[in-house]
Amino acid sequence: MSRKILHLDLDAFFCAVEEQRDPSLHGKPFAVGGKPEGRGVVASCSYPARAYGIHSAMPMAQALRLCPDLIILPPRREAYVRASREVMARLQALTPWVEPISIDEAFLDVSDLPDPLETIARKLQAQIREELGLPCSLGGATNKLVAKIANDEGKRQTRQGDYPNAITIVPPGEEASFLAPLPVRALWGVGPKTETKLHGLGIFTIGELAAYPQRELARLFGQHGYDLVRRAQGIDNRPVVAERGRAKSISKETTFTRDVADGRILHQTLTHLAASVARALRRKKLLARTVKLKLRLSNFTTLTRQTTLTTPTDNQDVIAKTAIALFDRLWQPSQPVRLVGVGVSNLQEGWLQLSLWDDAQADRARRLQEAVDALQARFGPDAIHRGFGDIEK
Repeated sequence: MSRKILHLDLDAFFCAVEEQRDPSLHGKPFAVGGKPEGRGVVASCSYPARAYGIHSAMPMAQALRLCPDLIILPPRREAYVRASREVMARLQALTPWVEPISIDEAFLDVSDLPDPLETIARKLQAQIREELGLPCSLGGATNKLVAKIANDEGKRQTRQGDYPNAITIVPPGEEASFLAPLPVRALWGVGPKTETKLHGLGIFTIGELAAYPQRELARLFGQHGYDLVRRAQGIDNRPVVAERGRAKSISKETTFTRDVADGRILHQTLTHLAASVARALRRKKLLARTVKLKLRLSNFTTLTRQTTLTTPTDNQDVIAKTAIALFDRLWQPSQPVRLVGVGVSNLQEGWLQLSLWDDAQADRARRLQEAVDALQARFGPDAIHRGFGDIEK
């Protein structure tokens, strides 16, 4: 099972929001940014303006020299933030695994969705256009690196003069062949200095970089040389991290030094991870409604499953039992496991309150948990934890 990762980029986002306010701007060269009389720079510019060679971070005075008819608009940050929140809300409704990169850019892990990646991308693009009136481009692949480069290439190859609205999907197994003809500067980690050094070695394309002797690159660039080769081969195992700013999800995972096929050990590990996730929830005064399991097998196949609870919780027993139930339905006995993870999402603020109908045992359990939290906060998470034996006879 391959991961399904999308990279979404709102096309000329500030300009698109400005065109909503003033539709007469459409098709005209204009820029959002500071005044040319001072040291103002271009924050964003329309695609007609880009045809003149104008780009973001360019001094506005220089942009005006390139296009004397350029329309200059002051930024309206609050409007952009509101629009961004609307977009991110749509992404969160699609999947809890959303990693915002900036106000107009995000990664999504949609591996749990049944539709093909291109179908998901087209539906999402149409939804954002129809509901919010905003254009966006998407790249899709089995990892973040290739999805981002796919989006960049898709936008670059789309005709200029209007919003690209591009969708570029790289099928599983075609990552390296997609990257091969691209210039090395398209690869993450290749800045101007590295590009110059690579050109000096006769390396101009990503394919040439992937084929270059790895030991020689490591001798010249150190660890960075190994990283460059892996990226050039289209390898990127980084997860989509949903915890940015205000938490959208919380997850903990562990990679075993040796593959584990013992179900009891795997259950214990999941219980430890669930306890860690629950502590993070209580520390942040959050409750979770969705519990997710992540399982990576010895052949690096990554599986994920999730379920939604009827009642939001910060209770480690509830999270652990749910994660273990997901695990038991997914794992085959004696199947070697490389990594396990427990995550929660659909978060809301609040504490888990006991009602008047809760019995004394529930109240004691809650007080015990508070005492354990206090000890772990003072002496560390390993200072005290629950046993794994049968405690109810």
